[in-house]
Amino acid sequence: MITGLGVVSPLGNDPDALFSGLMAARSGIRQISAEGPRGAYSAVAAPVAFDPAQYFSPQQRLDNLDRVSQFAVAVAAAAVKDAALQFTDDNRRRAGVSLGTGMGATTALEETYSQLLLRDPDRLKPLTVLTVMNNASASHIAIQQGLAGPDLTYSCACSSSAVAIGEAGRQIRHGYADVMIAGGAEAPLSFCFFKAWEAMRVLAIPDRADPSATCRPFSKNRSGLVLGEGAAVVVLEEREAARRRGARIYGELVGYGSSNDYSHIAKPSVEGQAQAMSLALSDAGLAPGDIDYVNAHGTGTVLNDVTETRAIKQVFGERAYKIPVSSTKSMHGHLLGGAGAMEFAIALLAMHRRAVPPTAHLEVPDPECDLDYVANQGRTRQDIHCVMSNSFAFGGTNAVLIARQTG
Repeated sequence: MITGLGVVSPLGNDPDALFSGLMAARSGIRQISAEGPRGAYSAVAAPVAFDPAQYFSPQQRLDNLDRVSQFAVAVAAAAVKDAALQFTDDNRRRAGVSLGTGMGATTALEETYSQLLLRDPDRLKPLTVLTVMNNASASHIAIQQGLAGPDLTYSCACSSSAVAIGEAGRQIRHGYADVMIAGGAEAPLSFCFFKAWEAMRVLAIPDRADPSATCRPFSKNRSGLVLGEGAAVVVLEEREAARRRGARIYGELVGYGSSNDYSHIAKPSVEGQAQAMSLALSDAGLAPGDIDYVNAHGTGTVLNDVTETRAIKQVFGERAYKIPVSSTKSMHGHLLGGAGAMEFAIALLAMHRRAVPPTAHLEVPDPECDLDYVANQGRTRQDIHCVMSNSFAFGGTNAVLIARQTG
């Protein structure tokens, strides 16, 4: 059962602000300026307005928490509070963390390498290793919440946090834990990582007239993805334990499917994506006709959007044309390793609030992307009982999550 949600997003740092912004087709994408190792740089991205002082006391040492870990710890605390969950000596040994991140501590890494290569190579911070290790975020959550159960980190590019949630569900299903704090975080808006993504030529060409409309999934005039930052976490609980304590329930994680394209490290595969969706349906014991909304991976790259469209058609057949499908990356950008958790949280909110968020900036549809992409305007009063969230990654890792309403 999913009993708690926490988010830090380009559209706001709580679920209400996030979902309201999406339904209004408001974009968190904008032109940003920042300082890099060689001075100021600018880019189009989806940043988060995040003040650590709102989440951490003056006594907590933030110099050893990279921005990505700050996001993760903050949203985990918000999700636990949202779940009204108390950890005690009786339950903390059966409670754990499962977190995904693709890039990890980008800010700390950049600062470290700049110090080492450009300034004083003999004065690195003593705790550099502990700050930049990919499992730092999950470990800090476990320490902050006092959890003695599994402490897991998954790093498989843009599927990282979807895998983290799916595997957390398995921890509970197979009896290894009763509670899992699961999700992902990413803070990749640093000079070096921008340059790395620019070099791949997958970033969208900035819209000079309206930078907020730069990301256009499924549009004929789409040109690539827009990097975003943020974090999302859900609290997963064993069904009977959640019901015994009278927890408010967003829905139930019922399906998880993962696959690998095994063909190309950067070129998506229709068959691999379709396999992950089919496995998730099978895991949930559902038929294609049971899905009422799909939150698409929908990056806005030319190849991904066509591939995902074809994969959805392969799995759903004629039903594919009747299911609302939207890419919310058009508004919050691509959170890379945090994307799966953010979009799963959005799909949960869509089901909980009976509303489908739109694909923004979809003015000129690509003829090869001909499904119902909920163009530009969200839909309210929708009959939504089951939702699917797709996450596909470089390296060929595909992960699909399905949640269902509970009666």
